[in-house]
Amino acid sequence: MPIVVEPVGYVHASRPHAEDDFWGSEEARIELAPSLSAEALQGLAEFSHAEILFVFHQAQESKIVSGARHPRNNPDWPPVGIFAQRGKNRPNRIGSTICRVLRVHGTALVVAELDAIDGTPVLDIKPVMQEFLPRHTVRQPSWSHELMAEYWLTKQRADDA
Repeated sequence: MPIVVEPVGYVHASRPHAEDDFWGSEEARIELAPSLSAEALQGLAEFSHAEILFVFHQAQESKIVSGARHPRNNPDWPPVGIFAQRGKNRPNRIGSTICRVLRVHGTALVVAELDAIDGTPVLDIKPVMQEFLPRHTVRQPSWSHELMAEYWLTKQRADDA
């Protein structure tokens, strides 16, 4: 059964292509689709964070993975299923990031630390509520900590290191 989803907006950001790390200093603007008014964002500025669901629109169909692979193709990390990692080459190419809400201006939402590139279609915007965050300790394998070690660093901090 096909599912049709229309973007609720598009990302305007400085990065034109996906990169693996240094998303910590990124600021992006999500401009709502013309079919939506500023009312759709009303009240969102009262939240510190929003979850952005988006499409990895530059992920090539030929590179989609449906089984297991080494994350970032790093043979030092174990092969794990695509649903045990957050890579862009996934079956439905859907990404999700919790980012800081900086401000709302009309039909634009400005956020920090959104790891989506310029032109990315946004599927949904949800406020982050404490009650929807994990209610128990988060557990993850050691390779995932290694993978994420520089993900949220600022580019300047990485250059200084």
